[in-house]
Amino acid sequence: MKAIQVRDDEQHTLVWEEVDTPSLGPGEVLIKAAATAVNRADLLQRRGLYPVPEGASPIMGLEVSGTIAKLGEGVEGYQIGDRVCALLAGGGYAEYVVVPADMLLSVPASIDLVEAAAIPEVFYTAFLNIFLEANQSEGERVLVHAGASGVGTAAIQLCRVFDSPVYATASASKLDFLRELGVEAAIDRHEEDFAERIDELTDGEGVDIILDPVAADYLDRNTRILKKCGRLVIIGLLSGTKAELSLSRLLMKRLRVIGSVLRSRSPEEKVEITSRFRQEVWPWFESGELSPVIYRMLPITSADEAHDILRNNENVGKVVLRIS
Repeated sequence: MKAIQVRDDEQHTLVWEEVDTPSLGPGEVLIKAAATAVNRADLLQRRGLYPVPEGASPIMGLEVSGTIAKLGEGVEGYQIGDRVCALLAGGGYAEYVVVPADMLLSVPASIDLVEAAAIPEVFYTAFLNIFLEANQSEGERVLVHAGASGVGTAAIQLCRVFDSPVYATASASKLDFLRELGVEAAIDRHEEDFAERIDELTDGEGVDIILDPVAADYLDRNTRILKKCGRLVIIGLLSGTKAELSLSRLLMKRLRVIGSVLRSRSPEEKVEITSRFRQEVWPWFESGELSPVIYRMLPITSADEAHDILRNNENVGKVVLRIS
């Protein structure tokens, strides 16, 4: 099969070349890939800055859609030719991918198979962190930073279908799209102080949950606008790893600051998350209430261009790579 490989040169050049097809084990399926999608972890892994979890494919790519080409021993409930998508620990930038059957989501005819590749990573991330880690309750207010990102657009949609008012920050050119997506307010991250705006919008009450990939620069303001018993979930470190935290505020407001990752979780944890996602979220995709926001679709041989789009923060939603 062919897959994207990273050359050991100064540019970390991406090449589409022949590699060994992964072997199939018990309880696994071999997927003939239709598409994968780009995530910021791919950009880091390309530069050697994101260690691959033990046992995972060294090939980039954290999600895949396609059709089942082979069934491993003991796999039940699926047939060769079934349309599926899945979250991966790696290996998505390839013609074939091996996936544990417990991680599969069956793609209905109503969902385009290539578009389905844009679902797993961002919707799992949003669901995991807002609904499982922060334990969202109906009606709680949520603030999503980087609202125009893949995770951000997924989080906004999930908040809406689960009846939580949602606010989002983004750059000015992306605010109109966030309003169309249904946010209560879209906040210009460059020209407005998001904490002051949230105070104004909520009459000083603040929000219950914040989903934040920015981290250091936002920490103080995030904790200031959280309501009593509020939850801050940090999922990225875009602005750095160190910041001061008011412990008195943390105690008096009984706040929780949660650090969360997805890729390095154990297979058992990921199967449990998939089970919850399949039961609680997947029906919204089947009904058409949820759908991925896709900025561009490119051939897998244009992975370099796709990485540049994310690196330059051009995208609103996901960048998908077509494979077959």
